[in-house]
Amino acid sequence: MEIFTEYRAQIFEAFWTTIQLTVYSAVGALILGTVLAGIRLSPVPMLSWLGTAYVNVIRNTPLTLIILFCSFGVSQTLGITLVDPQSSTSIEDSNFRLAVLGLTVYTASFVCETVRSGVNTVPLGQAEAARSLGLTFSQNLRMILLPQAFRSVIIPLGSVLIALTKNTTIASAIGVAEAALLMKEMIENTAALLVVGSIFALGFIILTLPLGLVFGWLGKRLAVAR
Repeated sequence: MEIFTEYRAQIFEAFWTTIQLTVYSAVGALILGTVLAGIRLSPVPMLSWLGTAYVNVIRNTPLTLIILFCSFGVSQTLGITLVDPQSSTSIEDSNFRLAVLGLTVYTASFVCETVRSGVNTVPLGQAEAARSLGLTFSQNLRMILLPQAFRSVIIPLGSVLIALTKNTTIASAIGVAEAALLMKEMIENTAALLVVGSIFALGFIILTLPLGLVFGWLGKRLAVAR
C-alpha cells in the first residue's frame, strides 16, 4: 500500500486520462462506425465496396501500427498536429488527440460490423414496406432499420466499448500519459511487479466490470420483441 500512497495522485490522473481516451474515442467510433455501416449497406456498389475494404483493412491491421501511423505519418510526415503549435502543452495535446484518432478509426470498424449485424436482424418485410411507402434508402435506414438495430446490439456494443477501454493502453506507445505508461514507470522505479500490476489490474476491472453489467441490463431492458 505504500506504493499506492506514494503514487496515488499520479494513478488517479493516469486513469482519468484513460477514461477521457475511452469516452472521446467511443463517441467518435460510434459516429464513424454507424456511417460505415450505412455505407456497407448502401445499394451503390462502389460505396459498399469502399466500406467493406475499410473494415477488412483496419480490422486486420494491429492497433499499435495505426497509433504509430497517426503519430509519425499524420503528425510528423503530413504535419497535421490537431493542436495550436504555440501552446505550451502542444506535444501532450497532440499525442492525446492523435491517440483518440487512431482508437476511433480502429474501433469504428468493429462498431460498423456490430451495427450491420443488428440491421440484419430486422425483418426484411419492414424494409420492403418502407420502400413501398416511398422512403429513400437513407430515410429507411434512419427511421426503420437503425433504431431497431441499436436495440438489438446493445450488449455487443458494450463488449466493443470494454475492448476499447483496454485498448487505450496502446496509446502509451506514443507517450500519452495514461495508465499503462504510468505502470511501466512505476515498475521501473520500484521493481514491485506484482503489487503494481495488481493495482492497475484492479483499476481496469473497476472501469470495465460496471460497463458489462450496465450494457447487459440495458440489452435485456431494451430488447426488441420478435
